[in-house]
Amino acid sequence: MHTTITVIGLGNLGRALAHTLLRDGHPTTVWNRSPHKAEALVAQGATSTTTAAEAIAAGDLVLIALLDPTAARKVLTEAGDAVRGRTLVNLTSGGPDDARELATWAAEHDGEYLHGAVYAVPQTIGTAEASINYSGSEAAHHRWQSQLDLLGRSTFLGTDAGRASGYDVAILAGMYGTIGGFLHAAAMAQAAGISAADLTPKLLSWLTDMFPALSTFAREIDDKEYSTEESSLVMNQSGLATIIAASQAQGVPATTLLPLKDLIDREVTAGHGAASLARAVESLKAAG
Repeated sequence: MHTTITVIGLGNLGRALAHTLLRDGHPTTVWNRSPHKAEALVAQGATSTTTAAEAIAAGDLVLIALLDPTAARKVLTEAGDAVRGRTLVNLTSGGPDDARELATWAAEHDGEYLHGAVYAVPQTIGTAEASINYSGSEAAHHRWQSQLDLLGRSTFLGTDAGRASGYDVAILAGMYGTIGGFLHAAAMAQAAGISAADLTPKLLSWLTDMFPALSTFAREIDDKEYSTEESSLVMNQSGLATIIAASQAQGVPATTLLPLKDLIDREVTAGHGAASLARAVESLKAAG
């Protein structure tokens, strides 16, 4: 027998979730604040409801894919006791505390809670290219794993509901930092008469060679052991100052580099110039 599943939120991700479930033969109920987004799914066999509470009550497993944690909290709060006896799988992006707050709320309303972090573009949901990390109720993940695996490769990270989000926002911060660096590099290249297309293969080659250093940095950060004979903070302070000056001389603001330079400067000023570049993380933690 196929499980009755509900999808709350029909943006790009929600529609891809519902389509995947319908394709596999699951009776699927959908809800969206703008009802017209359900029309194509209804034509494929989904059932649309007028309220989120009705949709939640219709499914044993409830997938939530809304804009942000505020929207998810509002929709679930309005649904109230409809969550009783349901498993809520919240795929809405947010921070660890957002997930923990909703997990507590769900428990108070006799519902089970899993938080999911999606690593896929919507069109790859339901394929081997998609993966989703989960944390929260281990029993719920075990019970519904076959259904969750339909959406993408699933990995359970632990019973702390905020753990999947903790990984997610950190990974995305790294991703956006990388994109910011690439955009700065492209602007500098063009200012020097080099196309972004010509720059990119050489940049990718250098980054590929450099990325293993992140594992070394990770060990240094976890162990708080920053001694080095190679890439010291003072060495990087000098190199970064040169790059910033070159960027500004080309008319490209060093907006993406100045925050890192500030972290390095703080550590050097505090007497840690001989330490590894990874020690700059300590100024980030102190700032927090």
